[in-house]
Amino acid sequence: MAPASQKKVKKSASESINSRLALVMKSGKYVLGYSSTLKTLRQGKAKLIIIAGNCPPLRKSELEYYAMLSKTGVHHYSGNNIDLGTACGKYFRVGVLAIIDAGDSDIISKPPTDA
Repeated sequence: MAPASQKKVKKSASESINSRLALVMKSGKYVLGYSSTLKTLRQGKAKLIIIAGNCPPLRKSELEYYAMLSKTGVHHYSGNNIDLGTACGKYFRVGVLAIIDAGDSDIISKPPTDA
């Protein structure tokens, strides 16, 4: 019975990030994609970046490095890029996204935690 309860906790955590992400897509400002995310990180506009689970390691470390320099939060999404695209309400894959303005969501003030 213990593994089932762990799965429930993980599912509710991912549902939490998905619902917060949906609110950002509706009311906030964001950019999708690697190049646009790097631009916003260099400009210092990004507040939080979300990286898909299957992002290549070199690209992931480069994004983390830029985020560290610009003092931006990083969240590693538990699903792959297809799941992240679906969570954003898009019909395409999203490897990385940067949140510039959270809008009505509390995704930046309360960073999502995955167990």
